[in-house]
Amino acid sequence: MGKAAVLNPTSGVAEEPRLICAPEEIFDAPVIAQKITDAIGDLPPAEARTAVVDILRDAQRIGRDAIATAFAAKPFDAGGMTRAYTYLTDHLVRTTLDFAAQKLHPKPNPTEGERLAVIGVGGYGRGEMAPFSDVDLLFLIPYKATAWSESVVESMLYMLWDLKLKVGHSTRTIKDCIRLGAEDFTIQTAMLEHRLITGDAALAQDLREALDANLFSGTGTDFIEAKLDERDRRHVKQGQRYVVEPNVKEGKGGLRDLHSLFWIAKYIYKVNRAAELVDRGVFRADEFETFRAAQSFLWAVRGHLHLLSNRATEQLAFDMQVQVAQAMGYKDTAGRRGVEVFMQAYFRHATAVGDLTRIFLTGLEAIHLKPEPLLERIFRRRPRVKAGYEVVHNRLAIVDDTAFLDDKLNLLRIFEEALRTGMLIHPNAMRLIKANLHLIDNEVRTAPEARRIFYDLLLKHGNPERALRRMNELNMLSAFIPEFEPIVAMMQFNMYHSYTVDEHTIQTIANLAMIEKHELEEELPVASSILSRGVNRKILYTALLLHDIGKGRSEDHSILGAKIVRAVAPRLGLKQEEVDTVEWLVRYHLLMSDMAQKRDIADPRTVRDFAKAVQTVKRLDLLCVLTVCDIRGVGPNTWNNWKAALIRGLYRQTKRALETGLEDLNRANRGAEAKKALREALSDWPRKALTTETGRHYDPYWQGLHVTAHVAFAELLRDIGTEDVRIDLHPDEDRDATRACFVMPDHHGIFARLAGALALVGANVVDARSYTTKDGYVTDAFWIQDFEGNAFEASKLPRMRSMIIKTLRGEVIARDALKSRDKVKKRERAFRVPTHITFDNDGSEIYTIIEVDTRDRPGLLYDLTRSLADSNVYIANAVIATYGEQVVDTFYVKDMFGLKYYTESKQRTLEKRLRQAIADGVERAAE
Repeated sequence: MGKAAVLNPTSGVAEEPRLICAPEEIFDAPVIAQKITDAIGDLPPAEARTAVVDILRDAQRIGRDAIATAFAAKPFDAGGMTRAYTYLTDHLVRTTLDFAAQKLHPKPNPTEGERLAVIGVGGYGRGEMAPFSDVDLLFLIPYKATAWSESVVESMLYMLWDLKLKVGHSTRTIKDCIRLGAEDFTIQTAMLEHRLITGDAALAQDLREALDANLFSGTGTDFIEAKLDERDRRHVKQGQRYVVEPNVKEGKGGLRDLHSLFWIAKYIYKVNRAAELVDRGVFRADEFETFRAAQSFLWAVRGHLHLLSNRATEQLAFDMQVQVAQAMGYKDTAGRRGVEVFMQAYFRHATAVGDLTRIFLTGLEAIHLKPEPLLERIFRRRPRVKAGYEVVHNRLAIVDDTAFLDDKLNLLRIFEEALRTGMLIHPNAMRLIKANLHLIDNEVRTAPEARRIFYDLLLKHGNPERALRRMNELNMLSAFIPEFEPIVAMMQFNMYHSYTVDEHTIQTIANLAMIEKHELEEELPVASSILSRGVNRKILYTALLLHDIGKGRSEDHSILGAKIVRAVAPRLGLKQEEVDTVEWLVRYHLLMSDMAQKRDIADPRTVRDFAKAVQTVKRLDLLCVLTVCDIRGVGPNTWNNWKAALIRGLYRQTKRALETGLEDLNRANRGAEAKKALREALSDWPRKALTTETGRHYDPYWQGLHVTAHVAFAELLRDIGTEDVRIDLHPDEDRDATRACFVMPDHHGIFARLAGALALVGANVVDARSYTTKDGYVTDAFWIQDFEGNAFEASKLPRMRSMIIKTLRGEVIARDALKSRDKVKKRERAFRVPTHITFDNDGSEIYTIIEVDTRDRPGLLYDLTRSLADSNVYIANAVIATYGEQVVDTFYVKDMFGLKYYTESKQRTLEKRLRQAIADGVERAAE
């Protein structure tokens, strides 16, 4: 069998490829050939085959080690890496064919029908292989299979499988290839990138000529549509470009998108290299450089991903992101982890792939776009566009590029015209914009007309997110507001945020626009009513646009963001009073969220402190809407009824306090109102029983719970015995939680035991309150959710009740039972969540507030509360806020004498014990 030269996939000509290391380090063909000759001698076929496989397996290991070592030293040399694996695979395939044809099944005088060519197809045919890529082979025969060809192919395959290569294969004639390729676009695509590996070169040339004449000679319209449909289906399956754990190969903006682009180019323009598309006028030189850079980066990522996972994995999971970033040399910087810098580069390349696809497809439209049906052309109402624009293929295009660029403000006006007409911007216009962003200078940024256009985009047309997303994808947003550029495609490496920072910002603005259009009135009654009453929309939109602009630096992003506002807002034309308000909103954009989720909003001091910080109802209104949009913009499932209830509760109490005076927040007023509400709810109770109930509780009980919980506890306490344990589990669907009320004789550590029991049944505690009655009973209320953040189904409550009772009786020891549940999932181990513990004696009148900020895990609340109980700490309330892998557990506590923890020595002792409880849990997880 003859030896075929290796095709360089980027040149289309036969040549030795550029490899990441010396060819002899990958596969020293003369040395290995001599080894095979020496080893097989006169051995019988079966033993000879085993000997050859052993030699090739050793050569394969040496070659793979050499490539991996060289790639580690040159982690961005994707081309050298992919060709090196192709080079190694080529030699393994050639050697097995030579051995099978010459030693196992010799045919001194083959007939015309006993010819065989081994063709690489698909990615292998293209000459691009990752460490664990499939090896797709076409065994080409002139006519139907003979006994000789079947024997050779079978022997080859068994040898290649023994080498652990994942071989996809088919044996076909040229006619088979034409027929099957015409029926199946997947086969047609694979044939598009075929390459002779070894065997009969004349037969391979006949195939090439037949394919060009019979399969790849049409206009390509059907092929293009098939590839684009395939791409759309793949994107639906894999998700959008900013999926936090992207698929490098199949995801949006991934390698398959580049492949699809090149397949179409190869079919239509008959090119062998992407660089030839510049000569054809499809890409400019700088656009081809973007193509090359994206391709190289994505292949490098895929190569490291394969090597690190030791298998053909394409999903860039959280744990692999850290390892790939390290392998590619990304380092931690001030305020950012190396993995975040790496993922920002990844998302920027993915965005570039999307831009290139748009540009490329536009070049095909003129000759390949199918005409609309006649009736649609007659009856479709086309928007009338302003002078200087035209409609090309239903997109907004520019009539005269030179005239357009004569007025630099046109680079902004086109986005407004696109919003006004509801049309997409033509990709050629996008190319013009991207190529001339340098025209956006300080003169443009401060021009009154530019300010007017920008705020009209935000405020006038009802869908500002569409304009912002277009501007962001074309880098226009960063050109107009340079301070925005650092957060473009910036990933926040955690499980809480579903989007990059820039996409999160746009999502928050999209939410605000939806509220303004009355689309969320039922879901967001408070925010909707605020906007209906009227606010300064320019302030609100500007604050949302800039609220996270300080992220990614070592300084607190809220503080830095407020400083940036002082530079940006005046440049955008805001008045000083508006600048001050936007600055305040950005500086304190997390305040309401933190107060609502990390503090007890039933404590008068919480509301009083928040009201003092906000100062005016006007600011409260703006901050409330901003907070709602910010939380909803974090991810599709972040906002829920529990958070909604907390935000609504804090807003309404604070608004009342600001309007009627802070003195309305005192405990006496709240207690009197709560008792009155309970009497009304229990109007059918005997007066004596009702008097007993209203008299048995201390003041904190009355201001800490809603009347529905007061009613539940009243029923549980009525006629209770000294040994009774009573439980009420009630789905609170309005809050997406289940309320679990417990009444029993008070004894030490009961709060921790209840927390352990709830952890055992898979309950996530989001809020908990503990009160002791004057006659010696404990009344504990927990609000719990399942792992999806919902109230428990009614069918699961009996099992929950049974497990809680067993735990309270001591039949199940929570600490032992939780050991198997403490493990941190592999994909979550890469997250760094440092532990911070703070003590606050000012946030509550009667309690010390201990805030524990650490990594979340099953059983954490139990460990912390048990540690506090062992330290004789009385826990009145526990508020739990979860942010992906991070949790903030806040405890309102007293010491055994009913006093706050003022002394630093006592605080340090408690902190040490809490840290030890966390460390013990981490150790259990590691075991």
